[in-house]
Amino acid sequence: MNRLEAFDDRDASAAAAARAIEGALREADARGFVATGGTTPGPAYDRLSKADLDWGRVTVTLSDERFVDPSSPDSNEGLVRRRLLVGHAAAARFAPLKGPGPTPNADAQAAEARLAPLLPFACVMIGMGADGHIGSLFPGAPELAEGLDPAGERLCVGVAMSGEKPFVPRISLTLRAFLSARLIVILVSGEEKRTVIDRVLTDPAYAPPVAALLRQTRVPVRILWAP
Repeated sequence: MNRLEAFDDRDASAAAAARAIEGALREADARGFVATGGTTPGPAYDRLSKADLDWGRVTVTLSDERFVDPSSPDSNEGLVRRRLLVGHAAAARFAPLKGPGPTPNADAQAAEARLAPLLPFACVMIGMGADGHIGSLFPGAPELAEGLDPAGERLCVGVAMSGEKPFVPRISLTLRAFLSARLIVILVSGEEKRTVIDRVLTDPAYAPPVAALLRQTRVPVRILWAP
């Protein structure tokens, strides 16, 4: 069973995440890296962008994306371009989830062709919501069963509506995609999210989406938490 690694502050957890990702990218033959959005990973990206890696061999994609233009402040792509794909890491390639398609599912289907050559990912970094969602796979969503099927055909699915702000449609990698990795890093902060993690690790009857990652034994998972 995975366990939570607690750090004194978010700077320390961000530094640990950056070290873990850098190590995974150095060791793996495959150089795909799945980044995540939100406010927590920015400091980890700032550190990782300075890593002396052969970034020209790395392709970065996303765990999920809002169905918005990349110039929108709500875009995860925009965050990654501002905080990660700079400095040394500017040499990396980027495989977007959001494209010119008319719907999130159309973009999800098109993104699969860009994702498949990256498997197995060297590393997946993902956050988690207070409701236990991962990527944009929200509890109770119509897409959840397909998204959490570890043997499913899809690497990426369209999500009709977000379970949290901003309430816009989204595109999300599936559990099958997340488990096609050499390492998964879950970076979370705050007591509310620690309570979710602790309950998943101790209560077998509690099964929010993140439980699918924490209870599997196929891929090692590091849970990095700070207050």
